[in-house]
Amino acid sequence: MPAPAERSTPSWPWPPVLQASLGLHAAAGTAALWEPGTWPWALGSVVLNHVGLTAAGLWPRSALLGPNVRSLPAAAVARREFALTLDDGPDPEVTPAALDLLDEASVRATFFVIAQRAAQHAGLVREIVRRGHDVQNHSLRHRHDFSMRGPRALAQEIGSAQALLADLTGQAPHCFRAPAGLRNPLLDPVLHRLGLHLVSWTRRGFDTREGDPARVLRRLIGPQARALAAGDILLLHDGHARRTASGQPVLLEVLPPLLHAARDAGLHPTTLRAALPARHSP
Repeated sequence: MPAPAERSTPSWPWPPVLQASLGLHAAAGTAALWEPGTWPWALGSVVLNHVGLTAAGLWPRSALLGPNVRSLPAAAVARREFALTLDDGPDPEVTPAALDLLDEASVRATFFVIAQRAAQHAGLVREIVRRGHDVQNHSLRHRHDFSMRGPRALAQEIGSAQALLADLTGQAPHCFRAPAGLRNPLLDPVLHRLGLHLVSWTRRGFDTREGDPARVLRRLIGPQARALAAGDILLLHDGHARRTASGQPVLLEVLPPLLHAARDAGLHPTTLRAALPARHSP
């Protein structure tokens, strides 16, 4: 009986912006060699190129550096689905209360967890999964300098989180969200190799720095002209949650009216695992 064929990861598709960047570097180098007097212009063009690439990495919803899921696919939109995502947990105080609120509303959410925190609260992570929610990769340590790391460090940070979360939940994540949404051009080749989608959001509440639940809610449900809609991916936080003036985590004040608004709009909650096909098998 012949041995099964080995699966190979598809080659990484270079984003057009990075192809153009390589071409510019080559052209600048050639010009400086053949016409030494052009070196200031050549250097200036390279510097401007790097500024542009850095700006793209600092724009969390940018797709210039590679694929970036900012809303649900068309099939989910047709089903009038939206996805609620919660970042930076698990938190032993906030996450259980959030789970109870989600249960009351019969809503399933996606939790982008920090793997080291997940390991510290393994029982809580398993409870998230037991209640039917989705657990995805938000890095190992949520480093503040994540977007400045090289390919080896990125692979270690994301790959270690991937292995840890697969062990805790019994299912490997297929989505990744960068800490604070910030990244560099070296990230997507790592995600591609690991079979991970980069996921950002459609709407965010800024609930790690905003203590007024009403303002957080307005950002998520939007004005009438840009109201909460099918396909939206919403970002809130069960970890690093800002507190209200009374000491209550903002998330817990926002969830009930948010889920009520979604229901009134005829929207149905889904998880990223249910809505988003795998990028490919790593």
